[in-house]
Amino acid sequence: MEEFLLKNYSFLTYSVEAMAAFTGVFLYKKYKNSHIKYFIFFLVYLTICDFLGGYTWYVSAENFLSLLIGTVFEKNHWWATLYWQIGAIVFFSYYYYKILRTNVFKSIIKFLGHSFFIFSIVYIIFNWHEFFKQFFSIIEILGAIIIFSCTVFYFLEILQSDKILTFYKSLNFYISFTIFIWWLIITPLTFYDIYFTYEVGNPNRDWNFMFLRWQIYLFANIFMYSTFTFALIWCRPQND
Repeated sequence: MEEFLLKNYSFLTYSVEAMAAFTGVFLYKKYKNSHIKYFIFFLVYLTICDFLGGYTWYVSAENFLSLLIGTVFEKNHWWATLYWQIGAIVFFSYYYYKILRTNVFKSIIKFLGHSFFIFSIVYIIFNWHEFFKQFFSIIEILGAIIIFSCTVFYFLEILQSDKILTFYKSLNFYISFTIFIWWLIITPLTFYDIYFTYEVGNPNRDWNFMFLRWQIYLFANIFMYSTFTFALIWCRPQND
């Protein structure tokens, strides 16, 4: 079972991700007059970016991207940092700024989103060489803090309104619940990334941790995108 999951990690991840994006596009008319349309755009954006990030599979002597061997683009750390660790956080900051109703919450999210984006760009500039070699733990952790802030503010608004009676029909609830759980599971792995490396000769390489990390990411991704797919089908735009 473990061997099957490892061999098909990318395929399984892309499949559930594309399923969520396809469901959103198929049901776009249902949500085109609500803020959910921005979330559908985001799912499509993630699917495209993840697909493009797979270029590293073709960076080898026998494949057409062999010219990238030995360059800063041989690995896709830079791409994942841009489109996911920064892009996803900026999107959710914007999305929750749109759906939240409390002005104080909106102002906090706006400030956090802008500050995070500026900090990330400045940090990358001052760590330009590492940008192509590794993920930045500080960006991951700050991004998680923003996600937790967005979702907690949303849950507080639900508790303070009559939406608590029909929360299970709201797509925004499923989005908030899902990303909260996903980041809660994934963020602790950041502190152990020293054991996750592509370099075979690195003495810190721990295969047991690498396999565990892949499995956690795989099941977390399946949970997240499957929940998004279910919620898009189940929910109604007027309930948001």
